[in-house]
Amino acid sequence: MNKETDFRLLGRLDSEFKTITAMIDIYCAKHHQINTLKFQRCNNCDQFRAYVKQRLDRCPYGENKPSCKQCPIHCYKPQQKIMSQTIMRYSGPKMIVKHPIMAIKHLIHDKKTIPERNKEMLSNHQKRKALLDKK
Repeated sequence: MNKETDFRLLGRLDSEFKTITAMIDIYCAKHHQINTLKFQRCNNCDQFRAYVKQRLDRCPYGENKPSCKQCPIHCYKPQQKIMSQTIMRYSGPKMIVKHPIMAIKHLIHDKKTIPERNKEMLSNHQKRKALLDKK
């Protein structure tokens, strides 16, 4: 168990994390899994997945987060942003076949308007901290 990635994302953040995880798995299976019978995510893809989870956890929009493509706040480092784009370009078209419901939900979410940012919006990280402080 890793303290950095051993937490739960709430609401829309969790479904977005599951979607990007599925995309990472599709990409990794094709590009990094050579001649293996059982799929196991490679170390680079696993580290990227942990990075994505941490960025989703810290998103200032919280559960009202727009899709990353529309978001006015770019929170990925340049190298991770390029990796994200590469993974999504490869996996995106394949998602409709492998995970159709997830893909359709993601496409619908992409079309929603960006919410106005306000003080009441808390990141997943801030909500977790507030819950721990109450205990």
